[in-house]
Amino acid sequence: MSVEPPQSDADLLESARTGNAAAFGDLWKRHVGAARSLARQMVDGEDVVEDVVAESFTKIIELVGRGEGPEAAFRPYLLTVVRRTIYDRDRVESRQVTTRKIELFDPGVPFVDPALTGLERSLLARAYLSLPERWRLVLWHTQVENTKPADVAPMLGLSANGVAALAYRAREGLRQAYLQMHLAGAPHQACRPVLGKMGAYVRGGLTRRDNRLVDEHIDDCGECRAVFLELADVDQGLRVIVGPLFVGPFYAAYVAGLAKEGVTGGGLLHALGWIRRAPKRRQAALAGGVTVAVAAAAVVVLASDDQPLPPRALPTIVPQPSPVRPDPEPAQSRPRHKPRLVPPPVEAPTPAEQSGKAKLRASIQPLGALVKAEPGIVAVRLRNKGKAASEELVALVDLPEGVTLVPTHARGNGVGTVEPVGTVDGWSCAPEGGGARCVRGPLAAGRTTAVFLRVEVAAHAPEGSGPAVRVSSAGVSVNASASAGVKAEGAPARFATDGKVVVRAVGNTLLTCPAEHAGCGETRQGREQGRRDNDLWPMVALDADDVPSTRSSSSARLRMPDGGRVVWAGLYWSGSVKRPGPIKFRAAGAKRYRNVLPDQVVRRQLPSGPGYQAFADVTELVSDSARKGTWWAADAPMREGVSEHAGWSLVVIATDPRRPYSQALVLDAATVVGGDESHLDLPLGGLIPAASPADIELVTWEGDADLRGDRVSAGTSVGGDRDEGNVFDSSSNGATGMTFGVDVDSFKATLADQPSLKISTERDVVLFGVAAVSVPARS
Repeated sequence: MSVEPPQSDADLLESARTGNAAAFGDLWKRHVGAARSLARQMVDGEDVVEDVVAESFTKIIELVGRGEGPEAAFRPYLLTVVRRTIYDRDRVESRQVTTRKIELFDPGVPFVDPALTGLERSLLARAYLSLPERWRLVLWHTQVENTKPADVAPMLGLSANGVAALAYRAREGLRQAYLQMHLAGAPHQACRPVLGKMGAYVRGGLTRRDNRLVDEHIDDCGECRAVFLELADVDQGLRVIVGPLFVGPFYAAYVAGLAKEGVTGGGLLHALGWIRRAPKRRQAALAGGVTVAVAAAAVVVLASDDQPLPPRALPTIVPQPSPVRPDPEPAQSRPRHKPRLVPPPVEAPTPAEQSGKAKLRASIQPLGALVKAEPGIVAVRLRNKGKAASEELVALVDLPEGVTLVPTHARGNGVGTVEPVGTVDGWSCAPEGGGARCVRGPLAAGRTTAVFLRVEVAAHAPEGSGPAVRVSSAGVSVNASASAGVKAEGAPARFATDGKVVVRAVGNTLLTCPAEHAGCGETRQGREQGRRDNDLWPMVALDADDVPSTRSSSSARLRMPDGGRVVWAGLYWSGSVKRPGPIKFRAAGAKRYRNVLPDQVVRRQLPSGPGYQAFADVTELVSDSARKGTWWAADAPMREGVSEHAGWSLVVIATDPRRPYSQALVLDAATVVGGDESHLDLPLGGLIPAASPADIELVTWEGDADLRGDRVSAGTSVGGDRDEGNVFDSSSNGATGMTFGVDVDSFKATLADQPSLKISTERDVVLFGVAAVSVPARS
């Protein structure tokens, strides 16, 4: 469903920790030019430069082999080691190394040059160092070194657009961290509300009224005007402060040397160009501020005309692999839940029907998509359009090469039987040849029936070929073949059924903004525009239950249809960590949590870092619970911090006696939408919609309310309780207030004859998780 990204620096470091020397060799190739560029500014002689570079890499190899060293931000770490290496060599060899340049700028001080003392205490430096490592990394490469996103992409394992999106979030996070530190310094009371709006003011995201209030305040307040100047050009601030903080007073020469080494970078070349894009009212103030910043950053560029020597071979040092810690055994085994099968009543033929003749119409389609190396569902639907009941029905299903049935029972002779999915409706199936043989009793005139078969698609299955079926009944037969076959990517069906059924989905977040921070209360209620974004807060665990043992918990209210029964229920949860695990779940009316282990986990790479979506079938648990009430989830694998997300959703298919005969389908997408892949077209294969609108429930992770441009469309019309131009706004069915990074949304749409769900986002990057659809069947 998505192309695997290239190995990022973090991936290579993780691989190197297990003893993979080739992974460290790839890091050498990526970063040796930068190490040489810095070393040349600090020592003389190519032999000495190469010795310093080799020694620096060797030190990092040894650290990584012991499980220490950087996790993602390799380049800044390497540059620090290069400076330390030169300093250590200078001391050990009693200045036998030619250190003319380091004597000038750094006598006896390994990292902070006397001329630059105080940089590490500046608000911008402290704000930068407080950011997640991945954000620091993207800001270093794109802003400090001014490298193009396409050149940074391999280091982060992202596309160029993904790098640009991550850099945008990191800059916003830096602005917010700077503002939080400034607010912590006890500014004047009149300044506090203005500072709270300053981030949105810089982005141009305030209303006209608020914009005018901030304009008027900074005209009269020198302190807030200085904050605005810092925020308005954080890129320049990074080059003026953060660059020298890591590289020392050699920053400008270092950046110039990157181009000579074949490492893309631009440094200070774009220092003033952004002013022309600023609102005219602010240009004068901005120009003055940037002039001061550029003057502070002016450093003589020392360039050498010497041609670089051929690179020396990287020392062959294979680190001892760190012991691999297996995932802990679960505290309890996971019960296998089966969906509760609800057959509709089968009517006996009337005397009038017996005097007529049956007329059968059949169809067969994959539900969602048949995706290579994934399980799937094939739907066979049959309608008797005649005036009489049929005889016994026999359906022979032929599956394409590489697609096999998933048997659920084994007889004594070793032949398996197949348990249909969803509504059984009198069907019994068994494997036969390359497919299945399914049998059912007579079908009354005007009635519809369906059988759903679980299949497994092999990784080598040929693309394009689809299933077919032949249905016969006492001399009456009909053939059908699927219009869609095996695909390389798509969203396979998790569950499907036909009947008087509805879909429901609720959910909530497990992270929130810190209550003690200014503006958090308003943001939790969705009222603080410009800050409704988990990228702009140091997210902390939300623990809303009354159980002392839980670290994070939240709830959502769900009411089942009156007189209905649960057909299927799935629990989904997501977080921004590499290693997913179990979640605690408490059903409506229950007193205790139950530990739920995932049946399936999908890992994806988001601009903010790794993320996952986990699924567990909880049909039995939900079926035995109260029909309405509050559902709780707790302690999903997650971490706190800026830009982190964690949450859960319960998706249910239930019968509803008041509903028309419908088709219900649940698709697991777990697809990143945004950046290079800003559009997702998700075929709703296997649905045969009527003119009545469909009910659609969507579960999405990592949506940000203040990043507009998210849209959902399906068929000819779309409607619901969300802003159509900002669908993923961190709000969830069953919950109140902001649900940071979690969206559980309801829509109505009139589907087309070949229905599909289209998801797009202009500025945001989301993990689109689940789509559950219920649509009245054609009469």
